[in-house]
Amino acid sequence: MKPAFGAMLLATTSLVTTSVNAMSQTTPPAPPAQTAAAVDPAPLLAPWSGPFDGVPQWDKVTPAMFPPAFEAAITQARASFVKLRDNPAAPTFANTISARQKEVTALGRVQAIWGVYTSNLASPEVQKIAAEWSPKLSAFSTELSLDPKMFQRVKTLYDARRSLGLDAQQMRLLERTYRGYVTAGALLNDAQKVEIRRINGDLARLYTDFSRMVLADEETAIILDSEAALAGLPDSFKASLAEEAKARGAAGKWAVKNTRSSMQPFLMYATDRALRERVYNAYINRGDNGDANDTNATIAQILKLRQERAAILGFRTHADYRMDDTMAETPANATKLMMSVWPAARGRVLEEVADMQALADAEAAAGKGPKITIAGWDYRYYAEKVRKAKYDLDESEVKPYLELNNMVDAMFYAAGRLYDLNFKENTGTIPVFHPDVRTFEVTRGGKTIGVFYLDNFARAGKRSGAWATAYRTRSGLRGENIVLASNNNNFTKGGGGEPTLISIDDASTLFHEFGHALHSLLGNVYYPGLAGTPRDFVEYPSQVNENWLLTPDVLSRFAKHYKTGAPIPADLVAKIKKADTFNQGFDTVEYLSSAIVDMRLHDRTTPVTDPDAFERETLAGLQMPKEIVMRHRLPQFNHLFSSDAYSAGYYSYLWSETMDADTWAAFEETGNVWDKGIADKFRTMLLETGNETDRKDAYKAFRGRDPDVRALFKRRGFPTQ
Repeated sequence: MKPAFGAMLLATTSLVTTSVNAMSQTTPPAPPAQTAAAVDPAPLLAPWSGPFDGVPQWDKVTPAMFPPAFEAAITQARASFVKLRDNPAAPTFANTISARQKEVTALGRVQAIWGVYTSNLASPEVQKIAAEWSPKLSAFSTELSLDPKMFQRVKTLYDARRSLGLDAQQMRLLERTYRGYVTAGALLNDAQKVEIRRINGDLARLYTDFSRMVLADEETAIILDSEAALAGLPDSFKASLAEEAKARGAAGKWAVKNTRSSMQPFLMYATDRALRERVYNAYINRGDNGDANDTNATIAQILKLRQERAAILGFRTHADYRMDDTMAETPANATKLMMSVWPAARGRVLEEVADMQALADAEAAAGKGPKITIAGWDYRYYAEKVRKAKYDLDESEVKPYLELNNMVDAMFYAAGRLYDLNFKENTGTIPVFHPDVRTFEVTRGGKTIGVFYLDNFARAGKRSGAWATAYRTRSGLRGENIVLASNNNNFTKGGGGEPTLISIDDASTLFHEFGHALHSLLGNVYYPGLAGTPRDFVEYPSQVNENWLLTPDVLSRFAKHYKTGAPIPADLVAKIKKADTFNQGFDTVEYLSSAIVDMRLHDRTTPVTDPDAFERETLAGLQMPKEIVMRHRLPQFNHLFSSDAYSAGYYSYLWSETMDADTWAAFEETGNVWDKGIADKFRTMLLETGNETDRKDAYKAFRGRDPDVRALFKRRGFPTQ
């Protein structure tokens, strides 16, 4: 499952730095801050200039510009809002709903750039600004959503909606606008509105605190002094660890950063079991070390405030509040799906552990290894051994064929073949926010439809995970036709000037996030308010896009050895295909335990006060296999606690995958997974249409029926009966 985040909020996340022989931590010096008096925010406030109907002028922006830019942009946005609200003419769809939709504000542009700074460039200066301004920005948003005079204009139209002669899209937009105001609290009394303002402001502050604390733990690293500690690691990975150590002022050593992109390959390949355990424990205990970056108290405060808000707004729980506008509709429906999958996934884990334990026992009996009981830090390591034994397939055999730039070309090829899109690199011709960022002009039928920004590598100040965002979306009403979309990954850059090699899992992430970008680039709605989709639909296009990665056509064209250029051997492709359901127990349980805990945490009227204890007790009740930990433990669960985004919504990946698996079955049923007829239907009915119609109805129109969950079970190799 791929954490993803973005303009549709498409997602993604203490141990002090330790050394085998000593303690060591270094942080690059921060550049001197500019004083407010010396800062001109004009580059942030001005309409974007340059080609493609204007692009962000990253090269002209500094963090110190944001506070004065926020002040000015809020003033402008408030004045525009008041002018529309106080229009003396009677409310009409045109002068109220459409006029509000048509507004393009400086604040929107500033926030688009600010989102990149807080996610990709979160220096100490940026974090300090975020701590001050997150509550202020929340307060302004709440101010507008609770404005009684504007709500009255909307309500007047809503009450008369059947007599206004609206078309289907206008009716849907009006009804959703009214519902949005009500859900935000527009019908509350004055005292209740005061409470909502307080809660939203406090939550904004706590979300910023949570993100800062998790990032601080992820910035730490285990420093290795001896090359012997690297036994088993691929040369390319060792080189990247050396580069990380050098960046930390520890040249000649190796640094294992406390992020998934470093942890995962280390646990797969390192032969030093004690060191695997240390890396594993450092990673799973981010935010949970009883120090200044411990997030448990922050989580408890967030949960208390969320339940207070839900009760004031008339919802039983925070889960009911968050699911009010989703495909699943209720916590019970989401839980039913998750618990239908859990027993099969857990059962498969027990089988996987038994296979690994048998292999470890055999090695010990033959004098080739210690007598052990499989633990969490062993799972990935022994899973690779079992994969080799069962399928004669070793991930390290595949990785040399998955060079990052070739995989980028592969995803562009698939998009071209399916949707007639063309990507032409134009890196260096438009501003970017970091030298690593590549850019591409996107055309369809010879017409420019977008610009794609690709930020692939991990770095200090960049949050973990992978996510997509859009700086500008397409809107017929606004006359905005060129989309500015981006993908953000955290791959470990190849060290020593070597190409970057990625795992199959990383390549899946690449294709997944690109699916979000395709959703943005192909979106073609008239009203911006009908662009964003429900949370449990958001991951659907991205998960569908993963399917083309391991197709023979893509692998034979783009999986080329990074040294020789030789295409991946056909027998290796066959092994990959044969092993496509391998380790699905681990993958499913790691994700699904996180989703179930999320839902149970938020589907209750009494807020949890001890997150650690709740996590332990919930997992015990699920009979969670002891060899696996949640993909995101609560103390580091950015999806839930860096915003409201995926709170009571992490189930969305499974809900979306049910549609994804059934959609892939539609392609397979044609006998050609590149079938243009199905691709065109998928594009025109589901990718281009935003939320112009109910997404359940849209899916049913595409497939001729509701999604069949058996396709999901079949994909994961679970029993379908």
